Amino acid sequence: MKKLSKTTKSSLITYGIVVAAYLFCEIFMRSGHMSSLLKGILVPLCVYVILAVSLNLTVGILGELSLGHAGFMCVGAFAGAVFSKCTAEAISVSLLRFGLALLVGVVCAGVCGVLIGIPVLRLRGDYLAIVTLAFGEIIKNLVNVVYLGLDKNGFHLSMKDAMSLNMDPEGQIIIKGAQGITGTPTDSNFTIGVILVLITLVIVTNLVHSRSGRAIMSIRDNRIAAESIGINITKYKILAFSISAALAGAAGVLYAHNLSTLTALPKNFGYNMSIMILVFVVLGGIGSIRGSMIAAVVLTLLPELLRSLNEYRMLIYAVVLIATMIFTWSPGAIALRERYSPAKLFHKREKEVQ
Repeated sequence: MKKLSKTTKSSLITYGIVVAAYLFCEIFMRSGHMSSLLKGILVPLCVYVILAVSLNLTVGILGELSLGHAGFMCVGAFAGAVFSKCTAEAISVSLLRFGLALLVGVVCAGVCGVLIGIPVLRLRGDYLAIVTLAFGEIIKNLVNVVYLGLDKNGFHLSMKDAMSLNMDPEGQIIIKGAQGITGTPTDSNFTIGVILVLITLVIVTNLVHSRSGRAIMSIRDNRIAAESIGINITKYKILAFSISAALAGAAGVLYAHNLSTLTALPKNFGYNMSIMILVFVVLGGIGSIRGSMIAAVVLTLLPELLRSLNEYRMLIYAVVLIATMIFTWSPGAIALRERYSPAKLFHKREKEVQ
């Protein structure tokens, strides 16, 4: 019997953690032991996990700092929500409608990733971070001034007000500027979210362990050496950036279909959202897919679990963040973890037995 490789075992453990967490949550929900508050954040948990894993592809695997991830999420969310609202009557099967909306959101976000990536990825470091941050803010502010209507004559677009659309009286306004989109079909649920998390993990882990993934990591480690052996730097950077953007678009579609009203508020798609996703990546370990997933879950659940402590909950949250960062990155903590790692302890025990 052929032995599984180390990478395959690691990937299977990651998938197993997700499946086990899903079964655990389902048992708690069906037995009535889960509060309505926790039920309400299950889908957002899946959204944040997808965002963290997809951003890790850019920050950890490619080695480029991007602060515009919320912008790609916004593109996917609004593209998917517009599609679902326009086809709500024509497509009555919610799963089919959501699947098509997901495809639309992923394609739109991926295309934006390519269009933004071609000029932006020529920059590096702080310059790239500033430009991607500007992109995210431009997208958010652009959506806030767009009015989109649909009638028998087709789509009508304006950036002034709803009256400027000049629509047929029987038409409907889909995007109402800063009020966003109302009446979006709530087609997403926790099961769909977990399936999308698993698909995201499969895509990212397979890319990382593929020939393209090794080329992307070689660019991260030494750009000049990678270019000297014939690796197409631009091609692989845009590949990683566009896949990351497309997955962020998928998270946006999942997020949009969990709400009946979608608005481009700063807390939803602004600078703070991009920073929060980056915190998930850094705290979980840059380049660690499983770490990003766990950090996203823990940091999303922690404020909700500490809600009963009122004014102290954010203080405890901050202390946990600082302690985790020290434990993750300080040289002493790293040496301590390596000394007492399960693999080393097992190897030491084997020697003692012999």
